[in-house]
Amino acid sequence: MTWTPTWSRRAHAPEPLASSQKLTHLHIVGTALRVVFLVLLVVITLRVSLPQNETLLTIDDTPGDLIRLLLGLGVCAWVGTQLFFSRVPRDDVGYETWFKFGLVAVPFAVICLIAVW
Repeated sequence: MTWTPTWSRRAHAPEPLASSQKLTHLHIVGTALRVVFLVLLVVITLRVSLPQNETLLTIDDTPGDLIRLLLGLGVCAWVGTQLFFSRVPRDDVGYETWFKFGLVAVPFAVICLIAVW
């Protein structure tokens, strides 16, 4: 038995998370950031595509507003299908990519939403 000084002993060192726990947290946070980003993208696109000077009842008076509305609804439908019907990432790298991308993209999308509104 060897003697070690008391200052070199650690009282309670935190145990690192197991690899499976890290991956589970990464999957949850990556998926949540993906969902939040895509929902914000739909809201921003819908807000931008709405007519500026008219109501939806008089949209057919101005062809430019009608085209913008139809294109916006098409983009919202496409992003919505990506949200609900596309495949989630297959491997851990995909979840890590959504995690890193979401950390940057979600605050930027919130700023854009505030600026557009």
